[in-house]
Amino acid sequence: MFNSSIHRLNISGLLFILLTFSASGYADDVQESINEALQYYNNGEYKDAVDTLNYASQLIQQKRGGGLELFLPEPLAGWTVRETGSQAMAAAMFGGGISAEREYSKGSSYITVQIITDSPLMQGMMMMFSNPMYATSDGGKLERIGRQKAIVKYQSENKEGDINMVVANRFLVTIAGQRVTREELIAYAEAIDYKKLQSLP
Repeated sequence: MFNSSIHRLNISGLLFILLTFSASGYADDVQESINEALQYYNNGEYKDAVDTLNYASQLIQQKRGGGLELFLPEPLAGWTVRETGSQAMAAAMFGGGISAEREYSKGSSYITVQIITDSPLMQGMMMMFSNPMYATSDGGKLERIGRQKAIVKYQSENKEGDINMVVANRFLVTIAGQRVTREELIAYAEAIDYKKLQSLP
């Protein structure tokens, strides 16, 4: 059973991975890990094969996270970028997934834009969008930003809030800010190219 499972993984999963990444210069480290895993498998060293495949999977997740960074908006007028990063999220924290985020500042104001994919968090957010009672239960308001449905929360007394959107049932986009206006949050939400994001493999 174990051997056949590894074999099916090699045939279906690894060939797909190799075909997907072989055309890219970034694939070298992934291919090296997969080839090493195949050697372990052929030698009957199944634990090492699984460990190495898991490592290759993490490398691919990191590269996908880097791809998400391309969709984070540039700073709007008067704002500067504080930090940009991407990661394959730990299962214990988010149930797995890939994220990219960028922090922006303007004086004492801060906004963070985050894009998440391949995460079980999506199911809960989709339920909220399908049931307005869930979306508005803690002060949120259903709106449209461009063509995207959004849950907008904003506290004018504290000048803080967040916007959540589910894009193509695959991506969770969150814009959160402190010491900002509602209009500034929406401006960053509008700055994302959702059409191109939907086409991301």
